Amino acid sequence: MAFTFHRIPLGIDNCFLLRGERTIFIDGGAWGGASAFKRGLNQLGVDPKEIELILLTHGHWDHITSLGDVREMTGARVAIHHSDQFMVETGEPPFPAGVNTYGKIMSWSAKSLLNLKLPRIKVDEVIDDNGMSLHEYGIPGKVVHTPGHSMGHVSIILDSGEAFVGDMAMNSWFLRLTPGLPILADDINMVVQSWKKILPMGIKRIYPAHGMDFPVEVIQKEIENFK
Repeated sequence: MAFTFHRIPLGIDNCFLLRGERTIFIDGGAWGGASAFKRGLNQLGVDPKEIELILLTHGHWDHITSLGDVREMTGARVAIHHSDQFMVETGEPPFPAGVNTYGKIMSWSAKSLLNLKLPRIKVDEVIDDNGMSLHEYGIPGKVVHTPGHSMGHVSIILDSGEAFVGDMAMNSWFLRLTPGLPILADDINMVVQSWKKILPMGIKRIYPAHGMDFPVEVIQKEIENFK
């Protein structure tokens, strides 16, 4: 089978279906994700049982709220970096800190209003700091540890230059008006260092979890101007 990938939004969270010799799904989606997941797969003509692995970029609530439903429909294994493993297994993910004024207001509001108690889900595959190759799935790419938004954040980089970066970048109206660095992060300086780590890996286009994709030159310029 030739490799293909598809964006399937689950609530406010972009998830991605990667199909090679085997199939994986990136992230677990936000509220309302179960019906969107079914609809997205139906439109592509994909049987949910084809999905063997649900690969989480990190463990924040908007990436795992529909995880239980997706796993039940697929029977897939769940993989996440060890530093964010507790978020999935306790069902109590923390909310990241704000980077700028708007982000700080959003973070404070979320921490005050969101008392999330999600289902506890056992992680099947724990990713270490070395990441993992996806070639065993027939998918031409790799998982790279990119901490900063959360300490266990990972990005998926394809050999062809597409990068699925979770919340390492944002491009949605309710977060920021133009594409760029996240307004929420445990450590924004670490986010920048993670970008410096992966930018030389041949990235051509950025696929964030929030908002549409954009060319790598946008983030390169922002990293160059970061202070």
